[in-house]
Amino acid sequence: MDWASVAGLVLAVAGLLLGHGLEGGKYASLLQPAAFAIVVVGTFGAVLLQTESATFMRGMRMLRWVFRPPPSQRARLARDIANWSLHARRDGLLSLEQYMAGSKDKFIQKGLRLVVDGIAPDKLRSLLETEVTAYEFGQRQAARIWESAAGYSPTIGILGAVLGLIHVMENLGDPGRLGNGIAVAFVSTVYGVGLANLFYYPVGNKIKNIVAETVTQYEILTDVFYDIASGDHSRVIEERVTCLLSRP
Repeated sequence: MDWASVAGLVLAVAGLLLGHGLEGGKYASLLQPAAFAIVVVGTFGAVLLQTESATFMRGMRMLRWVFRPPPSQRARLARDIANWSLHARRDGLLSLEQYMAGSKDKFIQKGLRLVVDGIAPDKLRSLLETEVTAYEFGQRQAARIWESAAGYSPTIGILGAVLGLIHVMENLGDPGRLGNGIAVAFVSTVYGVGLANLFYYPVGNKIKNIVAETVTQYEILTDVFYDIASGDHSRVIEERVTCLLSRP
């Protein structure tokens, strides 16, 4: 569990509620199911309209990374790279075949398979770079749904405010129903702007950082596979491992 993300979300919401209370506002006035439905359902409806369903669902599944990010693979990758380099120099490239079945990462499996198959180093690098580019594009497209949600949410909040004011205008002759319409109008704007800046944007940026970390690891692995296929000195590969472990 990433407690920093939990603490950040709690702190953001607490600051909003504390400011509302200090101004003398009632917390119950912020609980408007109609406004919430307009903003949240409308926002994700707009996002789904612009996004392929598979990409949308992948982006939704990425939400769990914000609070439970994938564990760091740097130390394990460093050990694996050292083993690959040792066995490749001692027993030949075909000895790396034993590591293919033991890895669950499709990129690593592909890289090892290309090395074992004796693909020319330059061609191997080109194929893996294409794989990294395709992975990064797909993951960033999925993560972008949260940025899109942050862009649509404030505008849909304004739409909720307009709908609330229409409700007010329709009931000017019934003062008892004016309060609910006005509440929906203003709270919709709060929901729209609040969700965009306190949740959607931070979530999108956090997911993009996680994707960038994985892409960087794949780029280093691409260089490692190239070095192994080229028969470079183990010292070169050790420098790759040092770079992998020294990243902040």
